[in-house]
Amino acid sequence: MALTTTVQAWIARIMKLKPVRVFQHYAAHRGPLLSQGLSYQAIFAVFAAIGVGFSILGSVLQSRPDLLDALIRLISANAPGLIDDGSGEGAIDPDQLVQSVPFTLTGAIALALLLFTATGWLSSGREAVRALFDLPSATLNPVLAWLKDLGLALAFGAALLLSASLSVVSTTATAGFLDGLGVEAESAAARLVTTVVGILLMLVLDVAIMAAFFRIVSGIRIPFRVLWQGVVIGAVALGVLKVLGSSLLGGATSNPLLASFAVIIGLLIWFTLICQVILLSAAWIAVSATDAGLDLHGKPAATPPATVGGAQ
Repeated sequence: MALTTTVQAWIARIMKLKPVRVFQHYAAHRGPLLSQGLSYQAIFAVFAAIGVGFSILGSVLQSRPDLLDALIRLISANAPGLIDDGSGEGAIDPDQLVQSVPFTLTGAIALALLLFTATGWLSSGREAVRALFDLPSATLNPVLAWLKDLGLALAFGAALLLSASLSVVSTTATAGFLDGLGVEAESAAARLVTTVVGILLMLVLDVAIMAAFFRIVSGIRIPFRVLWQGVVIGAVALGVLKVLGSSLLGGATSNPLLASFAVIIGLLIWFTLICQVILLSAAWIAVSATDAGLDLHGKPAATPPATVGGAQ
């Protein structure tokens, strides 16, 4: 009997831990199902965005191979297997991307597809996050909502290009700094420093994008003291996924029976993981708001719920 009581007490304490309550909240609000829907939309949006983006910036990128390489590395980190890295296993040939010709019928169709899928993903993402906060659908004028999502989609694309530019600048600056210290650019130490700087830049970008997604796209007035923890945890989780991206997907796509569909299957798995992380971060913030005694719009509620033994 004493053993049973002890086990029950430990189970009760574990169930009150914040990570456990976050997963329960996520599951109870259909988080896995919502992330699956978002992942399918993300694939179409990414293909359209890359096609249109390279059509518009192709001539610029051809004259700036360093920026092109940084942009391809950034896209590959965010979507492993999407861009062919020379192994012949990627879905898109980078050489053909920079040779894309803008203002053709194909380009116009791709642009229309981009506008539809990108804004559709943002709209669905808004509703998914609001569902995790137990909020009803946003009551926005359809035209204004579409224009808002379009502006945000363009802003996110600009952020990606800015990140690639910063990567070029940081790589050059880091190489110059190490050269001043007498460290060779091809040494293990130089590669390690460059990799760490790149990861930190990507982390900062992910924090900014996720904060904008939860505050601006979702239209929820989340206090920053509640927002920051979930955003940082989500950004770190995304960083780990990106660092381990190829390794994580290698086993899932190496089955010879799936060879013809390996790239698509890998992308589906990848975007599902990304969307799971994003919505889990939203669930963490929602639980944090409840623990802090805040309502869904960031105003003080009656009394914060008590915790047992200081468990988070």
